Amino acid sequence: MAVIPAYGRDYKNAKDAAAAWKRGDDFILADISSPYDGKYCSCRDFPQVNMEVRYNKKQNLVFVRGA
Repeated sequence: MAVIPAYGRDYKNAKDAAAAWKRGDDFILADISSPYDGKYCSCRDFPQVNMEVRYNKKQNLVFVRGA
């Protein structure tokens, strides 16, 4: 599953994007196969799932393990 930063936030590098996910910032679920596509989420909603966190205007991604 992939997530993108919520509220117009963006990150310049993978380290900042991964840190934001792990500290519990809000993201938007970006998975068209899920009924929750477009909903807000954070690491608290998916504590055991590896996520793809998009950053740099959705051009890059970093894989983050759980919360």
